[in-house]
Amino acid sequence: MPHPSAYFRARLAAETDPSDVYAALNAGEPLTLVDVRGADAWAQGRIPGAVHVPYRQIAERAPYEIDPEVPVVVYCWSPGCNAGVKGALAFAELGYSVREMIGGYEYWVREGQPVENDEGPLARVFDPLVMTVRSPASQPV
Repeated sequence: MPHPSAYFRARLAAETDPSDVYAALNAGEPLTLVDVRGADAWAQGRIPGAVHVPYRQIAERAPYEIDPEVPVVVYCWSPGCNAGVKGALAFAELGYSVREMIGGYEYWVREGQPVENDEGPLARVFDPLVMTVRSPASQPV
C-alpha cells in the first residue's frame, strides 16, 4: 500500500483553495484563473481577472485563448459542482499545468475575496463559518 503522504502530495498538486489563489494573485504569481461555469453564472458574479471558458468549450478554445506556459486554476460554483473537475481534466488532457480551486466561487465569496459582475464590484461577504472574521475596521478592502 502506498504511503498516505503520496496521496496528499497528489491532491495538493491537483487542488488549491480560494485563500491560496488570492494570496498567489496578490503576490503576482503567474497563473490564469478560468471560470468554467455557464454564461448566466459568469454574468451573475465572478472573480476579477478571471477568464470565462465554460468547461464544454475548453478543448476548442483553450489552445487559442489560454497560454499553455502559464499555470491554470479552474473554478466552478461550489463543492457541490463538478464542472471544475471536468474543466481541470480538459486542460490536463491538453497538456496544461492545471489545478482545481476547491470550494469554487462559493467559498471565494464566503471568504470575503473580491467579486464583480458586469456592473462592477460586488459587496464583500465575510462568513464566520469558513474563516476568522475580524472587526469591520480590520477587513481588507
